[in-house]
This record gives sequence, structure tokens and C-alpha cells, in this order.
Amino acid sequence: MATAATLPSSCSSTFQTLSHTFSLRLPLRLGGSSFHHLTSLAAFPRLAHSPLLARHPISASAERNGSSSDGEYDYDLFTIGAGSGGVRASRFASTLYGARAAICEMPFATVASDDLGGVGGTCVLRGCVPKKLLVYGSKYSHEFKESHGFGWTYEADPKHDWSSLIGDKNTELQRLVGIYKSILNNSGVTLIEGHGKIVDPHTVSVDGKVYTAKNILIAVGGRPSMPNIPGIEHVIDSDVALDLPSKPEKIAIVGGGYIALEFAGIFNGLKSEVHVFIRQNKVLRGFDEEVRDFIAEQMSLRGITFHTEQSPQAISKSSDGLLSLQTNKETIGGFTHVMFATGRRPNTKNLGLDEVGVRMDKHGAIVVDEYSRTSVDSIWAVGDVTDRANLTPVALMEGGAFAKTVFGGESTKPDYRAVPSAVFSQPPIGQVGLSEEQAIEEYGDVDVYTANFRPLRATLSGLPDRVLMKLIVCASTNKVVGVHMCGEDAPEIIQGIAIAVKAGLTKQDFDATIGIHPTSAEEFVTMRNATRKVRRSTTDEVESKDMPVSTAQYSSIVVALSEGNTLREQHFCSDCLVEIRQLVNLLLHSQPENFMNAVIRMKNYGSLHYKKVAIVCDKYKDFADVLFGSLSNLNTKQNARKRSMDVLKRRLEDFS
Repeated sequence: MATAATLPSSCSSTFQTLSHTFSLRLPLRLGGSSFHHLTSLAAFPRLAHSPLLARHPISASAERNGSSSDGEYDYDLFTIGAGSGGVRASRFASTLYGARAAICEMPFATVASDDLGGVGGTCVLRGCVPKKLLVYGSKYSHEFKESHGFGWTYEADPKHDWSSLIGDKNTELQRLVGIYKSILNNSGVTLIEGHGKIVDPHTVSVDGKVYTAKNILIAVGGRPSMPNIPGIEHVIDSDVALDLPSKPEKIAIVGGGYIALEFAGIFNGLKSEVHVFIRQNKVLRGFDEEVRDFIAEQMSLRGITFHTEQSPQAISKSSDGLLSLQTNKETIGGFTHVMFATGRRPNTKNLGLDEVGVRMDKHGAIVVDEYSRTSVDSIWAVGDVTDRANLTPVALMEGGAFAKTVFGGESTKPDYRAVPSAVFSQPPIGQVGLSEEQAIEEYGDVDVYTANFRPLRATLSGLPDRVLMKLIVCASTNKVVGVHMCGEDAPEIIQGIAIAVKAGLTKQDFDATIGIHPTSAEEFVTMRNATRKVRRSTTDEVESKDMPVSTAQYSSIVVALSEGNTLREQHFCSDCLVEIRQLVNLLLHSQPENFMNAVIRMKNYGSLHYKKVAIVCDKYKDFADVLFGSLSNLNTKQNARKRSMDVLKRRLEDFS
């Protein structure tokens, strides 16, 4: 008879010392029952340095270790939660390794509760899939605007039927639930409907009926968390937002993460008035800083209002049914809906975990080792309930690794390196690997390549759409360790790029690849000159890298340029501001040669907004004086600033 996989007893004390597995709670795809963002182990120091990662691997000699052929238990595996991770683990255990598997899940509902859920989990029912369908539906309004530049006219503004969209979405969800049930049935996995609760290390009760199993897997995912503030009963969460009876006319979205931005884009695209309230000074904490700035600017240009450094204090409802949101700074009213997207919590209540000794962290997440085993040898956990990397593909990977370890006799750790992710904001974000900040922390010396441009599609539309693309390269190895994109089709493009990053390709490999023209994606293989080179050993460059320029400071530059000199008559569109911003960055990083090359390209390009920026640069004396005067409060080295300005003036004099 096969024996259960065991860990050395010397590891038990190590297990007791485990702290929260990750220190970065990522933004980006409700996975395993969840939403998105993951880069590499460098992004998760608590995982990379966790004492549990020193735990000895499960013995490979315990082949088919999770199977029980003597009838001691009803099942070899009983899984609680039929989301992405739970279904994958159960299906693999049964079909690949011959285990007798059962899985329990609560009855279907579009909005989850303590008693309702549904086969498929959050991703299929209340996350990735329905949200992406709404993203598709909301994008048409922007495309209608674009179409005017391509000769299309409309006798009347197109109208949108919210109830039709929601009805069709729910029909699709029902279809997917049926598919998931068929997958389980065809895989030989017994599906039991009801609420599962662990009674002891080998027993699960489902609505009062008891089942025994050699191994128990917890894959119950997470759910939205809400703060305890006055008026919270008037607030909706992301679950409810996907199934509202009517479209919001004016909505306040509290939160600066990926869920908040995705819903902001959805409702903005459907012509709602959208206000986003952020506790921090930027959106998407944990993402690349340049991407954070870019997405906020692009969404603002589409009409979304951001309120930064504001914490919600209370929500009140007036006699006309409209809501007011009070923050630490102001009170704004007239909202038909207030939505909180302030994080998610593991769904570990009422599972009986405390009673059987399954350890949880202070946030309620189940603590597991590198093989997904809990503090109880026969109980395992995968997906969002462990709060490791809350992405659907990661939950699938964890479920597969669990099945291979426990039933396949091959100790397998989930591989969290270079996991791609996306934010389906409008425009969307795709990324894989490290952010610039993470790369500097890990490698010290990095080369950064960026492209910020107006895509071909936007040249006729007249809309201020732009694309940001970024390669981060380890200077010592020349490997591409991070790729980021914000712009149309970014997630689709990054999925392919992720293969290159995972394979450890170098910048030379990218340069040797022929691009597809005309596409935005070809920029990834045509960026030849680094925008900046950060060297930990070079003080000037590190200090230059660490000089953030805020939107307000950029604005002050533009205001000064247009009011304080001969440029008073210039009117700067959003494209001009972006180009000026790029020029300022070149100067800040002591690259006057690149600055001048950019100016020359702009003057010869022919685009009106490029010509305007070139006019700014022609007025070199006013431009240089005002520019560096506006930046005088920055922590720039005097000699570096003077050197840049001297070269700038000399080259501009030659150029003019």
C-alpha cells in the first residue's frame, strides 16, 4: 500500500516560524477564485526568504503517495471549493494519477454569499470572465469616437442597453458553469453541492453529511473586503457591480488597485460619470512607477476624475436617494452608486480551520509551505485562500503542482518566476518580470529602454491615445528582466513576450528579431538606445534616477512656458504635454544629445503637436530658464543640471 508523503520531523519547528508568505499583495486577476499581478520572487520577499522554503522536499520515493487502495477513506482527495485551482487539482488527481476524488461547491449565484457560490469560482462567475465581457462592451464608445477620423458618421449617438449586456453575460456564465460540471464529471470527480467544513484532518462535513479522505485540499478563494465605516451598507463591491439592475449615472469608486481601474474604465466607457478616490498619491501600488503615472494620465484624458490621498470616512444617503462620500479632505455628493474596491480577503471563515489546527496569518490566509501543505499534514491549500499570488493561471499551476506532488510521487514546487499579468483598464496594461524599481533593487545596474508614442490608429482619430512600452535589462548579463506595456492590446502582446522573458533571452536576442510592420509591438525589437542607464556605483546617475517629477511640476512648467514669455499664444494639447514630459525626462537624466535628436525628429515629423513642441524648444532661452527654474526644488546635483543646460543652450543655438 502506498504511504502518504511526509516531511522530515525537523521541519515542524521551522513551520511554526513561518510568517506571512508574501509581503507584496499584488494588484492584477482574481485567480483560483480571484483577479491580477505577479512578476518574480524579487517582488515577494517574504516568499523568497521564508523559513519554510528551507523545508526539505517531499520524498519522491512515496510514489502514488496520496492514493488509498484499502478502502480506509471514502476518497483519496476531497477538495473544498470548485474554482480554478480546486477543479484543476481534482481533475489531474483523478485523470492523471487514478485518485478517487470528490469536490464540493455551494449553489450557483452571480453574487456570492456565505451560502452561494458556484462551480467555476470567482474568475469564471464574478471576476475575470464577466468583467472582461463588460470591458468589451464598454470599449465601443471609444471606438465610435475613433471612427469619425476614418470617415464614419452617425445620424444619432449610439445607445447602450445595460440590461441586455447583463442578461447576455449571465447566460454565458450559466453556460460556463455547465461546462465546468461536465469537465468534472468526465474526469471522474464526484461533485457534491453544499457548504464544506473540515471536521478533523481526514473528515469533511457538507451540509451535515460526512465524507472521509486521505487528503483534503482547500481552494475556496477570496471575497471583497469592506471597511467598517458609517454608511457602509450603501456601498457595493465588485461582485454586485457586475450584476447591477441599472447602469450607474454617477459612481464613486474607492480604491487605486487593478479592480478599481478596471471598473472605472468599464463605467466610463458606458457613459457614467466616474470619480476614483485613492488613499495614496498614485494608482496601482506595486506596479512600475512609470506605468503608474502613464495609466493615470491616459484615463484622466478619457474623462475619469482621480482624487488622490483621500481616505473614505463615511457614506450618507439623502432623501432623493443619492449618495455622498466623505473623505479626509472633502465631501462629494450626487452619486447614484458608491463602490469599494479596497482589497480582498481569503474566504476562510466557517471552514473549521482553527478547530483542526490549520494555521492562518493575521489576514486570514492559510499558511502553506512551498508544496502547498498546511500545518496539518493531510490538509493542503491552493489559490487565493493562501494569498500568495492571486491570479487564475497561478492557481491552476498550484493545483497541478499539488496533484503531481501528492498523487504523482514527484515533489513539485509552483514556479512563480516571470508570471505575466494584465490590468484590463482602458487602455490596458500588460507586464512580465520586474518593475524598474524591483530590478534596481535586485541587480543594482540596469538599462531601461522606453518608447512613448502615438499609435498609427490614433493619427487619424484625433484622440490623445498613446502607448508606453518599456524594457528593463540587467546590465551585467544583458538579460531582459522586465517588460511593461500600456496601450491597446497590451495583454495580448505581453503573453508572447513572456515566453522570451521566461526563457532568459537577452537584449541582443530582442534586437536580432525582425519586427512586424506597422504594429505597436514592433517597438519591443527596435528600441536600440537606452533611455537611461542606472548604475548603483555611480552616484550621479542613481540620484538622477531617483528624482521623481510629479504631474503638478510638469504642469507648472507648461504654465510657465505659456504665460511667462513669448509662448503665451501657444495652446498645448495633451500630446504636447506628453512630449514635453519626455523631453524633461531626457534633461533630468543628463541626456542633452538625446534631447536634441528628439527635437530634430519632431520638427521633421510633420505632426501639428510635434511642431508645437519643437516651437517650445526653439525658444531655447526661455525654455531652458523656465525649465530649470521650475525644477529647482528637485534634488538634482547642481553640476549635472548646469552641464545639461550648457549643452542644451549650445546645441539649440546651433540648431536654431
